[in-house]
Amino acid sequence: MRIVFVMDPVSSIVADEDTTFALMLAAQDRGHRVDHCLVRDVALDAGHPTATLRPAHVRRDPARPIVLGEAEDVALGDVDVVFVRKDPPFDSHYLWLTLILEHLRDRTLVVNDPRGLRDANEKLYACMFAELMPRTLVTSSKARVKHFLDEVGGKAVIKPVEGHGGGGVFALLAGDNNLNGLIEAVTLDETRIAMVQELIPEVTEGDKRILLLDGEPLGAILRVPQSDWRSNIHVGGKVVRSHLTDADRRIIEAMAPRLREDGLWFVGIDVIGGKLTEVNVTSPTGIQQMTRLDGVDYPARVIDGLERRVAGG
Repeated sequence: MRIVFVMDPVSSIVADEDTTFALMLAAQDRGHRVDHCLVRDVALDAGHPTATLRPAHVRRDPARPIVLGEAEDVALGDVDVVFVRKDPPFDSHYLWLTLILEHLRDRTLVVNDPRGLRDANEKLYACMFAELMPRTLVTSSKARVKHFLDEVGGKAVIKPVEGHGGGGVFALLAGDNNLNGLIEAVTLDETRIAMVQELIPEVTEGDKRILLLDGEPLGAILRVPQSDWRSNIHVGGKVVRSHLTDADRRIIEAMAPRLREDGLWFVGIDVIGGKLTEVNVTSPTGIQQMTRLDGVDYPARVIDGLERRVAGG
């Protein structure tokens, strides 16, 4: 196959951490051609998506994990897979990308589906499954946030709906002298909506990342907070081995039909204390840590799935 990864610059890749790197390496090891491009390299010519691609040579070299070859303009309708792995945030450039890739429908496999990427804000999409979540409010109103905080016992978490990697996430505590300032900071003085969730006591034990492939569990890791209660890898969370509980499986079974319907094939869900908190669809991470802890070649399983889909299986 010829697989195009639409992603960030290769200079940002960390060879022993990044999921995108692991997927590219697994595809290369199978003998597939792997190409790299940036969002700005994708264009639409007379209704046909094209891109300036560079062949990617992938190796476990911390200094230069991905070496790019000469650029070539290619019609994306002639490749087998376009794998969108651009890190959040989902901004206007990301939106234009999905609208261009929409023209590949029924021609080239795009993972995840461009329509699904547009519809599935990584915070708000979880609200499609509100019965699986902790008590959650989405608002820009300071008064609503403070009333919600009182209703849930004086402890909550607030986060911007376009945030990622633990950025801009704060604990809200009733009576805190900084309460108004924190709400104002996240809502930009009540001009931007934010998600507020009841604080789950088990957050101190960790945040479970579960990777799903076509609605089925691939594996899981537990991200344990170190310096504060946030457990994201980007803010220093420690990763330990984990397993699926009955509550996790109920969440997955409830979500799977909708994920498949929306074309969200490779997804990461975050679960704390048996409650769904987020659904990551743009570039879910954790596969390398999961592979090391479980001794299972999870990236190869993802490429297996791509091979089956391209073959019509």
